[in-house]
Amino acid sequence: MGEKQEVNIVNKIIVVTGGSRGIGAEIVKHLSKLGYTVILNYNKSQTCAKNVENELKKQGITVDTFKADVSQKEEAEDLIKYVLNKYRKIDVLINNAGISQTKLFTEISDEDWKYMMDNNLNSAFYCTRATVKSMIQNKQGLVINISSIWGITGGSMEVHYSTAKAGLIGFTKALAKELGPSNIRVNAIAPGIIDTDMNKEYSKGEIEEVKSQIPLEKIGNTIDIAKCIEWLIKDEYTTGQVISINGGWYI
Repeated sequence: MGEKQEVNIVNKIIVVTGGSRGIGAEIVKHLSKLGYTVILNYNKSQTCAKNVENELKKQGITVDTFKADVSQKEEAEDLIKYVLNKYRKIDVLINNAGISQTKLFTEISDEDWKYMMDNNLNSAFYCTRATVKSMIQNKQGLVINISSIWGITGGSMEVHYSTAKAGLIGFTKALAKELGPSNIRVNAIAPGIIDTDMNKEYSKGEIEEVKSQIPLEKIGNTIDIAKCIEWLIKDEYTTGQVISINGGWYI
């Protein structure tokens, strides 16, 4: 698994954390179909990762998969080492891995708080720190952090989630300033309500109520996020930005 292989160095090597389900899976499939070399990172969802792999294989497309719990420093570093050893570079890192939880603030335990920060914020820190050293050497690179509308506005009963996603936004802006001189761009995407398993806890009535508050009167799809990432990869002058894809829910 760690053997080096000959790679077209013109091709972009893209790492997607949390790439087996939801937004992450759509990103992996969309970018793979565009011809990029994509490394799908997953942790617990091996079956889902295999499903993505098989779906692409039927279309003659190969995707590389690597199991790692990126909320843990050592495993995050193992993922990046694997990619650099095999492909010699990373052009794009997409920090998508994350979890959600709805809970009253007074009921959030120390364990809940730590678990949320480890998965939604620390994971991005570990993966990015391990990646940017090679990007700095190559004088090029792109980091995309998947935040949330709640990282901008705050979400009731999601204080720990909102805090972690807001942290990603601060992380994005500060790192963009620091890495700009090395020709490395850092941006964040803050999705609104997207049609994924993460939102299945909402009833049909609750979803309809949300739709009524959105100017476009619909929730988003995972492809909306993937297409934005496609644009960010092709772009050369956008950095330090938080792109809100929410149908106008927050303007």
